[in-house]
Amino acid sequence: MADTIFSTFDMSAQALNVQRQRLSAVANNIANANTSKTENGKPYQREVVVVNGKNRNTFEQAFQKQITLAGTSAGHGGNIQEPGGDGRSKRILSATVQNDNTGERLVHDPSHPDADEDGYVHLPNINVVTEMVEMIAAQRSFEANTSVVSAAKNMARDSMEI
Repeated sequence: MADTIFSTFDMSAQALNVQRQRLSAVANNIANANTSKTENGKPYQREVVVVNGKNRNTFEQAFQKQITLAGTSAGHGGNIQEPGGDGRSKRILSATVQNDNTGERLVHDPSHPDADEDGYVHLPNINVVTEMVEMIAAQRSFEANTSVVSAAKNMARDSMEI
């Protein structure tokens, strides 16, 4: 049971880290919504967090392990953890911050110092309303994962009182 509790903490910690990255990307996007020039001379590019799940095993490998255990002894249970593992969950989430390559927003402002010869300023394609929705979604996911950690902690504490 301890491995299950610790793997729950590990998975929630990974999810909390992803949500923290999402909130950081949203903050950068809102702060740079009107940045017309960065160090490379181009407008700021919106940051997005791309999350990939990493499978511990393919279905065929897990299925083959189940068949092998079932054939060796009728008393064997299912695969609770990978053979040779320490019982802790492996890293299952991978999050990277990438630039969104959508087009720029053109705003007609001839008085702006970065305006081109036609009077248009090239700004990042960042919609503050979209960023606020992303922020609220990340915040809610963060709160849900803290609730999971709290529930796992309470279950571990209550199991010690039995």
